Amino acid sequence: MRKTTIGIVILSIILIGMVIPAGFSGEANSVVITYGETTHANSNYKANVDSFFKSQSNIDLSTATEKIITANDVNKISSGITGKTYTSSQIYSSALVDLNDNGKLQVSVDKSKITTITGDMYLSALKSVGITSGHVYVTSPVTATGESALAGIMNSYEVATDVEIPDTVKEAANNEIYTQAEIVENSNVSADDLSKLVDDVKEVVQQNNTTDHTTIVNIIYNYTVINNINLTQNDIEKLADSIEQLQNVQGDINVYETQVSGVLNNTGSGSITDLFNGIFGK
Repeated sequence: MRKTTIGIVILSIILIGMVIPAGFSGEANSVVITYGETTHANSNYKANVDSFFKSQSNIDLSTATEKIITANDVNKISSGITGKTYTSSQIYSSALVDLNDNGKLQVSVDKSKITTITGDMYLSALKSVGITSGHVYVTSPVTATGESALAGIMNSYEVATDVEIPDTVKEAANNEIYTQAEIVENSNVSADDLSKLVDDVKEVVQQNNTTDHTTIVNIIYNYTVINNINLTQNDIEKLADSIEQLQNVQGDINVYETQVSGVLNNTGSGSITDLFNGIFGK
């Protein structure tokens, strides 16, 4: 009987090795760090950023895949949205994405360094893209708005999942971030209040499946009244444009979300040992 049992166990191990797809354990590329090129080029800056990541995530950073986000990467997006262009000495924001922690999407922002973009803003933009899993950490070695970090975060997800986010979706998500940052910096509206308003409006717009600009403007205005938020007509128009843009690329978002959902659901979900224990008991 003992020989029979051992034989079954060995056969099961062989079968498991045959049917489990490569990367099931989530070890490869499950943690990705994107450094702003200014940060990566300065050893002190990089050490400060790494210190934040280690203290917040408790991850051995030597196991992480590293990428550098350049001014050119950021300018491909920002120049078409805000008209701003950055030099290689201006890209500080850095991000760590941990797909092992994939119960639900979480964002931890170093508020002592990231001055404008909040965790809720990143959450909203990532959910707009179709990303719903993973833990994201954002920091900078010096004070920064955090606008350029979204490019790094999305790049991290592409590296970790090997699924490319459509350019139309990247542009729409970044436009959402840049629009909110501009409004916060030039008004008395708090980042938290604005982020909540945008989330509420996007939910209604998606439920109604509308891309009509006037309709979206009216929905925004109604929420400013409900929440007693003072936005200029120009701010409302800009928000409507960014939300309308997201709605117009919803087809691309749905395709990406379908492609990436299986990867995000499996990454970090367990190792062969975990599966073995689940079948035979610990």
